[in-house]
Amino acid sequence: MRLAILSDVHGNSFALRAVLKDVQATSPDALYNLGDTVWGASDPATAWALQAEFAPPTVRGNTDERMAGMRAGKDAMRGWVASQLPNDLAAQLGQLPTFVDVAGGEVRLAHGSPRDPWEALMLSGEEERPATPAELRERLGKFAGAVCVVGHTHQEMLRVQEGVSLVNAGPVSRQKDGLPVARWLLLTRQNAHWNIEFRRTPYDVQAAAAWARANAPTKIGEDEAAWLLAGQEP
Repeated sequence: MRLAILSDVHGNSFALRAVLKDVQATSPDALYNLGDTVWGASDPATAWALQAEFAPPTVRGNTDERMAGMRAGKDAMRGWVASQLPNDLAAQLGQLPTFVDVAGGEVRLAHGSPRDPWEALMLSGEEERPATPAELRERLGKFAGAVCVVGHTHQEMLRVQEGVSLVNAGPVSRQKDGLPVARWLLLTRQNAHWNIEFRRTPYDVQAAAAWARANAPTKIGEDEAAWLLAGQEP
């Protein structure tokens, strides 16, 4: 069994197209999307259309909650993104679950942690220190499977906790490590174990930045372009 998992598209159709092409070449049995679907400024309308057709969101991300009005703040960004999208989409995003178990219960999928899309699974505190075993146990809840895959922190991560592989798939868009390359994950079940492969897919970052500058409100577009070009938050 081969599972492709992506997260944090953030409205970047340019990065998503490249990832979908790369995913298709691996011929997975299923493709899952861990949320933060449209909150971004590099053609969110096309990014959503591609997700709706090829990679519908499996769980809701924290910015999906913001789009749905479940969390206040950042009204200018929310208003502009909403103007690019179908009127009923925000409500749909808000109705997605916080976690889903797949592959016969062996793999758990969430955005942040299974209990809260705003909570990082493997990091804690403002200094983003590694979570303690007790914190991990609490955030995972009653999970007896083999792998838990998340997104949210925009960092590729791998850790094993009491026999469970904890994986952060990394982001399709808005990288935070200075390397502006789209990320996704391939899980392969072989001989009763799951192999974990971090995938990196180059895309036309210049075109994504140019679209944001040309089409989004000035500050939103400039901030998005700076983030994408640098591969880290400005």
